[in-house]
Amino acid sequence: MRDCRLFIDGEFCDAAGGETYESINPATGRPLATVAKGGAEDVARACEAAQRAFEGEWGAMTSAERSAVLAQAADLLEARTDEFAQLETADVGKPITEASNIDVPVSVSYLRWYASVTDAAVGETIDIPNAGQIDFSLYQPFGVVGGIAPWNFPLFLAMLKIGPALAMGNCIVIKPASVTPLTTSLVCECFAEAGLPAGALNVITGPGSVVGEAIVTHPRVSMVSFTGSTEVGRRVIELSAQNITNLSMELGGKSPTIVFEDADADQAVAGAVFGLLLNNGQNCIAGTRLLVQQSIYDDACAAVAEKLDSLRVGDPTDPATQLGAIVSQEQFDKVTGAIRRGREEGATVAAGGTVPDDPELQDGWFVRPTLLTDCTNDMSVSREEIFGPVLVAIPFEDEEEAIAIANDTPYGLGSGVFTIDADRAHRMARALQSGTVYVNTYNQVYPQSPFPGWKQSGTGVERGVRGLLTYARYKNVIWDVSGEAIAWF
Repeated sequence: MRDCRLFIDGEFCDAAGGETYESINPATGRPLATVAKGGAEDVARACEAAQRAFEGEWGAMTSAERSAVLAQAADLLEARTDEFAQLETADVGKPITEASNIDVPVSVSYLRWYASVTDAAVGETIDIPNAGQIDFSLYQPFGVVGGIAPWNFPLFLAMLKIGPALAMGNCIVIKPASVTPLTTSLVCECFAEAGLPAGALNVITGPGSVVGEAIVTHPRVSMVSFTGSTEVGRRVIELSAQNITNLSMELGGKSPTIVFEDADADQAVAGAVFGLLLNNGQNCIAGTRLLVQQSIYDDACAAVAEKLDSLRVGDPTDPATQLGAIVSQEQFDKVTGAIRRGREEGATVAAGGTVPDDPELQDGWFVRPTLLTDCTNDMSVSREEIFGPVLVAIPFEDEEEAIAIANDTPYGLGSGVFTIDADRAHRMARALQSGTVYVNTYNQVYPQSPFPGWKQSGTGVERGVRGLLTYARYKNVIWDVSGEAIAWF
């Protein structure tokens, strides 16, 4: 088994309390690693180390010097792609082809992009009516920021916090998900080898109720980036009030994929399936509601069902596997329970709905990709985030009804629209209440593209320059150059 320790002030170390827990391989049900169970004392040590680094070597570096460190870390991560992919597969249960071809390369590309924009936080000159004064703005780092990442894309989502935090000159204390801590811990080796000063990056593993809450409430932490469920997000908001801590939050979703009768059939089916199944449906922006125009509903559902049934669920380490394991027993129970409730509510299981019958998979947590038809938008499977390979199909008559159904949700992270009518695509893009709208595609990610959350799917913006500036304070300067005293009476 591997040994996963805390990373504080440039060194791997045990938790102050000496406690550990086991990380379980979801494909086998067997222990994968012994993980340090950090606590509030460890968070405090990490925050103090981060503050020293910010006031010292890291804070004194120029943007060009920070860029060089991040670029070198990206190169070192890329050189270890196989190692990181195998570890991500073992920890999360995702197919090795997905980890090798998506998770690690995308993480590298994002880190390289952050390395290229360390000097992007330029202020502006503001035109004011007083000719004897000048007004300009500055972006400055917060100092110590906190990061709390979920379990579905551990390496990638860690880079979405570590990358912009460091690019803007901050230091960071990050907590990976308890069940998937391994690649976030391992990436510390890449940053250390790249020359990142001790204390600029700290990783504390352990339960969110202890480590996460300690990060959010520590007085050294001025900003927190959280990715996770809406339920936990509410708790983070409550805790942030203690110190009025700045927050950036990407939360849950129940995104619609809307297919009109004029859509290219092959493109729509592929988009609906990929929109659902990236990381086995364990994806916050997954298109889990399939809205299909009534005139093509039966044919489209049949095509999607056929595609889902054709996919291979199997050993994540096998390159032929297309869908791997659910991340944990808890999540497996949630997914299978949702399928059961869907049946009870009147949905028809058109594809999947069961666990694989392969005896070699019986010790892991596997679920066949599932399509539920005959659904309405008021069913629990249509309202609640399942976070697994479950797609609910809902018919609609016209554009107006599609918009009404799509927006009838507390979430607003993403939407997909499939149509060849450009005017309709523009109307839908404006009408849909979500931070991202995909047209004739789904699940595309680029570091330059902003990723906002609407409604209960989050606050602020991640990625892109807008997301980068989330990690910097905004300051205004008004400077009198006239040499005259203020005439105040």
